[in-house]
Parts: sequence; C-alpha cells; structure tokens
Amino acid sequence: MAKDFYGELQLGILGGGQLGRMLIQEAINYNVNVHILDPDKNAPCRKLCNRFECGSLNDFDTVYNFGKDLDMITIEIEKVNVDALEKLEGEGVIVYPQSRIIRLIQDKGLQKQFFKQNDIPTAAFQLISNKENLYETAIPLPYIQKLRKDGYDGKGVKKINNPSAIEQAFEEPSLVEELVDFEKEIAVIVARNDKGDVSTFPLVEMEFNPDANLVEFLISPSTLPFEIQTQADEIAKKIAEDLQIVGLLAVEMFLTKEGEILVNELAPRPHNSGHHTIEGNITSQFAQHLRAIFNLPLGATTARTNAVMINLLGEPRYEGLARYEGVEDVLAVEGIFVHLYGKKYTKPFRKMGHVCIVNDDRDLAIKNARWVQKTLKVKA
Repeated sequence: MAKDFYGELQLGILGGGQLGRMLIQEAINYNVNVHILDPDKNAPCRKLCNRFECGSLNDFDTVYNFGKDLDMITIEIEKVNVDALEKLEGEGVIVYPQSRIIRLIQDKGLQKQFFKQNDIPTAAFQLISNKENLYETAIPLPYIQKLRKDGYDGKGVKKINNPSAIEQAFEEPSLVEELVDFEKEIAVIVARNDKGDVSTFPLVEMEFNPDANLVEFLISPSTLPFEIQTQADEIAKKIAEDLQIVGLLAVEMFLTKEGEILVNELAPRPHNSGHHTIEGNITSQFAQHLRAIFNLPLGATTARTNAVMINLLGEPRYEGLARYEGVEDVLAVEGIFVHLYGKKYTKPFRKMGHVCIVNDDRDLAIKNARWVQKTLKVKA
C-alpha cells in the first residue's frame, strides 16, 4: 500500500449493511479510516464509520464523488455502479474486488458462461431474453428460472414446474437452469491477495429456509468425505485464480445425490456462509478480506472447534420497530455468541442478526443451535 496503517489509509465501502458493519469491527484493528455509502439513512454502519454518506449505490455521480478522494474501495453488495468504479480505477483509486469482476458477477448469465468457458462444473443452462423463449427451451421441465440481474437472497429465482407456470415466469432477461436434485448445499470461501497468495476456509454445509429461500443454518467444519472436501476446495481455488480476484470470494455449490459437485453462484465479498468464522476459525472472513485487499499475508483459516451459525430472521407476521425475545436465555449458555445487526425495523424473514454456537461436541453444538432457533425471536 502507498499509505500505511497509522491512521492514513482511507477505505470506502459501498454498502452499509451487516457485512459492512462486521468489516468495520475488523478494520478498527488495522487503524483504517472507513467511509460508507448506503441508500438507507438508518443503515447498520451509520454510527460506526469515520464518514457516512446516504446515497444511491447505482448512481454514477454519487459513487464517483464518494470514491474520488479515497485510497481504496471495496463492496459489501454487488449491486453498485460499475462504470463509476471503472473511472475511479482509471484515476488511481484501488478497487477490490476489481470492477470487471463485479460486472461479471452482477449478471448471472455472464457468470454461468464464465463457468462453462473455464471448465467449472455447473448445472446445464440456457440464456433467454424474454418469457416467450421459455416455451421452446431445451432444458426439460421442471427447471429453475433466474433473473440475470438484481436477484439476491432467493429473490429473482422461480421454479417452473409445468407449461402453465410459464405465465407467472419473469419477463426480463434470465437463464433457465436444470433442476438439480441435490443432497446438500455446500460452500467454500476463498481469499486471494495481489501477490497471488490463495487461501480457503474449510468447507461448510448449509440448510436453507424453504419459505425465505436463504441460509438459515450452517455447520462447520463439514463431515463430508475427504475427497469431496478436497474437490470443493480445488474448485474454489481455481475460480479465484481464473478470475485473478483480489479479496474474498464465496463459492456456493450443490452436492448431488451422485456425489458430483456443481457450482451454483459466486459472491465477491464476505458472505453469510462465513459468519461462523468470527468465533469458529483462527482468522475471520472479515479479517481475511481486509488482509487480501491490503495485500497482507493471508491468515490461518483452521477451524478452532465445531461451529454452527443460524441467521436471526424477522418472525413472520411482524413488521415494525424490532424487539428481541430470548436474548438473556441464550446468552446464559456457554459457547453461544449473539450478533445483532442494528437494523431499526424488522419485517418477515429480514436478516436481523446471527448467532454462532461453538462446542467441541458436534452433536451438542447442533442441539444448542436448534434450541436457539426456538428461543431467540425477532418481533415488533
């Protein structure tokens, strides 16, 4: 870095949500000045950073003016104005992950084409420009339709079971993907710095909330066969190398019933599947992301113990000022760590926090996590 860590480095983060909040908690250890841009005046980062700016992440001028006097910019959400980031890169502002990678990952169609071109295993797919194309797709029903842009946390994804369901399909450009009969959803987080050092976190297994279609329960480290863990690890490293990314990359994968690994999607930033690393691993994903973008030696990623992470989601039927039930009960149990994101308002299935449960006894960690799910509630 041109500037050292003695209070000089000015780091901008596009997005002021919970990922930015946890990045700030780690950046304080490096004595870095953090600037945040977020459209929500009540964003979780608003009181924690050196400078908070309320503004659109998609507006060229807003993003450009926010970043032009900073040393470096990173992201906690991919939906940002990439043209502004490209201009800033051209003017000497360091942007990690690089703008070209954010552009690729913003478009699920380009992402799938990247997998195909680089021999990365993924489900069969077809790109379509509008809903009418669904009537002549080569992918057999039932299949998954995904919007090419703007989908996140399960939004922008539809299962099309039969021809009559096409009426309710997305109109916008999208991709049709073969429905994968998977055994488990798994993920590997990989980091790469500008020197080309690459490091992965141990494979994790995930369970999704079927109503909200987002991660609800995660366990680390995985107990899947060593060959599967090694293969997933190698796939994640290959993607990081092929992209030449600087920063953190979450690689979400399916494990099929036949034992095949298929890459689902990428996220070029800290990710929900790595929250357990704060308590569960020697280096957290947030510390690793900062090490990578600052071109420092990457940290050890070894699991300290068994860790189960559960998302704290807003309860169905409740909307308004957030109220937490059961916090004292869960904190009375050893090995339970609560992270509240500082979101003022709750709504059904909104991510309001997460809880990490650690225990040397894996079964007890899982049992305690199930108890936390029943005990800790976000209402209004």
